[in-house]
Amino acid sequence: MTDYDPGNIFARILRNEVPSARVYEDDEFVAFKDIAPKAPVHILVIPRHEGTTAPSALLESDAGWMGRMVVAATKIARAEGLDERGYRLVMNSGPDAHQEVQHIHLHILGGKSLDSMA
Repeated sequence: MTDYDPGNIFARILRNEVPSARVYEDDEFVAFKDIAPKAPVHILVIPRHEGTTAPSALLESDAGWMGRMVVAATKIARAEGLDERGYRLVMNSGPDAHQEVQHIHLHILGGKSLDSMA
């Protein structure tokens, strides 16, 4: 993975340099609508801290905040009305997975029947 770039789009969103359609925020995370949605509901959840580029960069010491990020994503999915029919949580890591921003993030996808992946 590459080194963390503090000028990446998500870091700039965190610093309010770039506007976003925020749907959730707390002390640790910010969630906003994806500008190029792949489903009727496509929300990105990012940690407020900068430095972690991708899932491949995670360490055991990251388990706490990473778990809380998944819990925050489930709260957001519930608030968006996705819990009854279902939704997908996705993390991409690296170029083969088409990770576009080198700031760790979690996608919430739902609002329609999603194609099978596995």
